[in-house]
Amino acid sequence: MLKKIIEASIENKFLVILATVFLIGCGLYSLLNIPIDAIPDLSDVQVIIYTEYPGQSPRTIEDQVTYPLTTAMVAVPSAKVVRGYSFFGYSLVYVIFEDGTDIYWARSRVLEYLNYAAKRLPANVTPTLGPDATGVGWVFEYTLSSDKRSLQELRSIQDWYLKYGLTAVEGVAEVASIGGFVKEYQITIDPIKLMAYDISISMVEMAIAKSNNDVGGEIIEMGEMEFMVRGLGYIKSIDDIKSIPIMVNPKRGTPVYLGDIADVGIGPLMRRGIAESNGEGEVVGGIVVMRYGQNALEVIRKVKDKLDELKGGIPDDVKIETAYDRSGLILRAIDTLKIKLIEEILIVALVCILFLLHFRSAMVAVFTLPTAILISFIIMKAQGINANIMSLSGIAIAIGAMVDAAIIMIENAHKHIEHENEKPPDQRRDHWELILESSKEVGPALFYSLLVITVSFIPVFTLEGQEGRLFKPLAFTKTYSMAAAAILSVTIVPVLMGYWVRGKILPEAKNPLNRLLIAVYHPVANFVLRFPKLMILFLLVMLAGTWIPFSRIGSEFMPPLYEGDLLYMPTTLPGISITKARELLQQTDKIIRQFPEVHHVFGKVGRAETATDPAGLDMMETTIMLKPEDQWRNGMTVDKLIDELNQSIQFPGLTNAWTMPIKTRTDMLSTGIKTPVGVKISGPELTVLEGLGKEVEAVIRKVPGTLSAFAERTVGGNYLDFDINRRAAARYGLTVGDVQKVIQIAIGGMTITSTVEGLERYPVNLRYSRELRDNIDALKRVLVPTPAGQHIPMEQLATITTRKGPMVIRTEGSRPNAWVYVDIKDIDVGTYVRQAKKAVAEAVKLPQGYNIIWSGQYEYMARAEKRLMLVIPMTLFIIFIIIYLNTRSFIKVGIVFLAVPFSLIGAFWFIYILGYNLSIAVWVGIIALAGLDAETGVVMLLYLDVAYDELKKKGLMNSLADLKNAIHHGAVQRVRPKIMTASVIIAGLLPIMWSHGAGADVMKRIAAPMVGGVVSSVLMELLIYPVIYLLWKKRGLPHTAV
Repeated sequence: MLKKIIEASIENKFLVILATVFLIGCGLYSLLNIPIDAIPDLSDVQVIIYTEYPGQSPRTIEDQVTYPLTTAMVAVPSAKVVRGYSFFGYSLVYVIFEDGTDIYWARSRVLEYLNYAAKRLPANVTPTLGPDATGVGWVFEYTLSSDKRSLQELRSIQDWYLKYGLTAVEGVAEVASIGGFVKEYQITIDPIKLMAYDISISMVEMAIAKSNNDVGGEIIEMGEMEFMVRGLGYIKSIDDIKSIPIMVNPKRGTPVYLGDIADVGIGPLMRRGIAESNGEGEVVGGIVVMRYGQNALEVIRKVKDKLDELKGGIPDDVKIETAYDRSGLILRAIDTLKIKLIEEILIVALVCILFLLHFRSAMVAVFTLPTAILISFIIMKAQGINANIMSLSGIAIAIGAMVDAAIIMIENAHKHIEHENEKPPDQRRDHWELILESSKEVGPALFYSLLVITVSFIPVFTLEGQEGRLFKPLAFTKTYSMAAAAILSVTIVPVLMGYWVRGKILPEAKNPLNRLLIAVYHPVANFVLRFPKLMILFLLVMLAGTWIPFSRIGSEFMPPLYEGDLLYMPTTLPGISITKARELLQQTDKIIRQFPEVHHVFGKVGRAETATDPAGLDMMETTIMLKPEDQWRNGMTVDKLIDELNQSIQFPGLTNAWTMPIKTRTDMLSTGIKTPVGVKISGPELTVLEGLGKEVEAVIRKVPGTLSAFAERTVGGNYLDFDINRRAAARYGLTVGDVQKVIQIAIGGMTITSTVEGLERYPVNLRYSRELRDNIDALKRVLVPTPAGQHIPMEQLATITTRKGPMVIRTEGSRPNAWVYVDIKDIDVGTYVRQAKKAVAEAVKLPQGYNIIWSGQYEYMARAEKRLMLVIPMTLFIIFIIIYLNTRSFIKVGIVFLAVPFSLIGAFWFIYILGYNLSIAVWVGIIALAGLDAETGVVMLLYLDVAYDELKKKGLMNSLADLKNAIHHGAVQRVRPKIMTASVIIAGLLPIMWSHGAGADVMKRIAAPMVGGVVSSVLMELLIYPVIYLLWKKRGLPHTAV
C-alpha cells in the first residue's frame, strides 16, 4: 500500500504540491488563532456549592448545612470525591468528577440533586453554585489605593463599579473582591431604653424591615395622561433610619422613633479577608477568575483593555496597580519553546548538511519539520488543545525523529544515484525512476518504525488525573507531528527529492565525515566479530552496572514547574484575630519586598469573596512577583532565594510553606493539600483527630528531609457557648427559640435589610453596643423580654462558658478529616514518604474507625506509577506484534527489542549524573525512548539483512568468513544513515537540555533519558548487533563452513 502511495505521489506531483501548500496555509491560520496558556488546565472537573449562613459557627454550619449537602452529593453520577468545608458563616462543598466529564453536564446534575438537598436546610439558607471556573482560573489580580480615600470608599468603587465592569468581559466567570471595608449602617440598641419603653428587640427588627421599600400602585389616568403610581419608602440616609417609628407611647400618645432607643451610624461590616501590598499597608484587591476552557492570554488582554477604559470613571487620586498577571508566565513559556523549536530546526538542518554535503538534499529533510508542525497545529486547534508548555514540548521532543524517515529516504536516494552514476551515461535510468525505486525500497520499514514510535506513547494516553491532564497534550502533539511527518515522507518528500536531489552528488566514499566514521568503526567492527563471546560478556556487565544509578535515583511526582513567581503560604495557629493576622501579613510582606530579586508582593489573609478560595483567617497568602533573572544577584537561583526568604521569616506560631500560584490553586482544589506531601487523618471525633494530628506532626518533624510540618488544630477555635436552661426559660413563658433570638440579634447582630442607593446596596445591621457584649459579665446582664412584659437577665436563663471548638471542619466523603501539611527539602518525595510512612506506622497507634491517607503529590505519583506498571508491558507487547508483522521472525523481533535495555543503560546513567529524580516526566521520556529504540533497531537490522541477502543471492554465503564479510559491509559501509539518524535525534534534543526559564525543568526531564538512551543504544547496537546477528546466522551455514 505504501509503495502505491509513493507511486501515486510521484505521478501526481502538482496535486501533492498543491495539497501541501493548502495544508501550510491552514496550519498558519491555526497557529495564529490557537488559544495560548502557560500550562494545561490541571484541575479536576469540579462543581462548588457555596452556602452562606451568617453568624453561625463551623459546628452549626457542618450539622445544618454541609452534612446534608455532602450526603446528597455522594450520589451524583460520575462524582468521585465530595469534599466539605464548614467555616464561620458559610459552607463550601466541592464535588469532584471523573476525568472527561463535561463541566456543564456536571453542573446540571449537581443542581438536580441540590433541589432535593435544599429542602433539608434551615429556612432562608439558599445554596448556590460557584463559578464555572477551575483552580487555574485566577489569571489577573489588581489593587486599589489612594492617599485621600478610605478603604471603605475604595471597596465601594471595587464592588459597585470595577467588579461589574470587568465581569462583563468575555471569558470572565467572576471578579472577587478582597480587603478594605464594606459599608454598613449600624443600629446600636440601648437595652435600658428598650426596657423603659417596654419594647422587644423583635418589634425593632420588624419595624426596620417594614420601613425600607418602594411599592407600585398600578396606573391612573389624569387629564388624558397615564401616571404610574409609586409609594416611595427606601432608606436613603441615617436620618431616615432614625425616623423609623417603633410604637406609639401609650402614656403620651407620641411616636417612639428608632433614634430614641438606638444610636445609628455608618461602620464596617465584619470582614474575613484582608489585602496588603508591599508591606506598606492595607489595600483593596480584585481577583479576575477566568471561565472554564477560555483562552487565558486573550481574556487577560481584554481585562486590561477594559480596566483602562474603566479608569476614566474613577477619581484621579485612586491608583489601580497590577498585583498578579498570568500573561507574563504565558509569554515567557511560549517564548522559551519558540526559541527552542527554532534552534532545533537550525541544528537539525546543520547536521543534515554536514552528513550529506548537499544543501538541496538537506532542505528536503528540513522542509518536513515546519510543515509537519503546522499540520499538527491544524489538528490541535480542531481538537481544542491549547498551545502551552506541554503541547509544544511534544513537538519539541519529536523534531529529531520527525526527519528520520526523510533522512533515510534521501540517504538511500543518494546511494542509488551514486551507483547509477558509475554506469555509462547511455545505460543510466531516468532520474524519477531512481527516486521511486529508492523510496519504495525503505518505505515499509520506515512505516513500521514510525508506527512503533506512535504506539509507544499509548501509556501516556492512559494516565489519569492531574498527570493525565498534564501529559496528554504532549502525547497528542507528538503523535500528530510524527503522523504528519510520516505522511509527508511518502507524499511530498519523494516529489521534492525528484526536483532537488539532483546535480552533482558527492559519493559517500568521498564524504570526509563518512570516511572518518568508517575509519573509526572499521577496526571496532572487526574486533567485535572476532571476539563475539567477549562482547556478550561486556553487554551483561554493562546491563548489570545499570543497577548502580537506578538504585540511587530518587522519585517524585513531577519536577517543579517554575512559574516565574512564588507564593508564600504560611499557616498560623487557629483562633488568631483578624487584627493580629493583618499585623503578621504586613510584617512578612515588608521583609519579602526588601529582597532585590522581588519586584512587588501582594498579600492576603483569609478568603476572597469567591467560592474558589477555601481559606480561613489562619491561612495567609503572599504572591511574590519576581524580577527577570538577569536582574538577580550573581549566583542566585530560585532554591537559594527560597532558602534566604525562609530564613528571614521566622515568627513564633507561623509555619512557612513556599510554592507557586498556579500549582497551589490546582493542588488545593484537587486534593485540598497545599504542600508537596500531606497526611489526611479521618475519623468520627474531631478531638481524637486533633490528637492524632499532633502525634503525626511530632513524628514527621524528626524524619530527615522535613522542612516544616504542621497539623491543623481541628478544635483550636474559641467558642462562647450559651447553654440554655429549658426549664428556667419555661417558667417565664419563653422557648429556647425566644432566648436564641436575643442571642442572635442583640449580641451577634443581624442584617435586617439593605439600602438601595442608586446602583449600590449596603446592609443595615441591628445589635447591642460593644460595651454590653465584650465580656462575659456584661453578657450575663443582657435582658430577655418575656410575654408578660418582664425583662429577665440572661444569666437566669443560660450558663455562659468558653470552650475550644473547630475553626473549620473538613470532611471527605462526609467523614471529618484532620490534615497535616508537610514541606520537604533536599529529598525526593518517594523516598521521603517511604521513610515517613514507616516512622508514623511505628509511632502512632490508630483507634478503631480512624485511618491515615498520604496525599498531595505523593497521591498522584502512586496512582501514575500503578497505571504505568500495568500499561507499559502491554504496550511493549503491542510493539512486539508490530515489529513481528514487519519482520515475520521472532528472532528478529528479539534482536530489535535488545535496543530497549541498551538504551536504559545510558538513560539511567545520564539521569543519575544530572541529579534528576524519577518522575512522570522522566518516565514519559523513557516511553518516548522506547519508540526511538525500536526505530534505530529496525534500521540497523534492515541494513544487515540487505547486505546478507545480497551476498546470498550472489551465492557468496558459503563460509563464516563470507558471513562476517556481509555483516561487516552491512554495519560499516552503511554507518552513515545510522549515525545520521541518531545525531539528528540528539541534536534536536540538545537545545532543550541547555534551556532555562518557564517550563524548562519539565522539558529537560523528558529529554534527558532520550539523549542518554539514544547515545547508549546506538553505541551498543553498533557493538552488539553484529555479534548477535553473527551468532544467529552462523547456525544456518553448512557445518563444514562453520
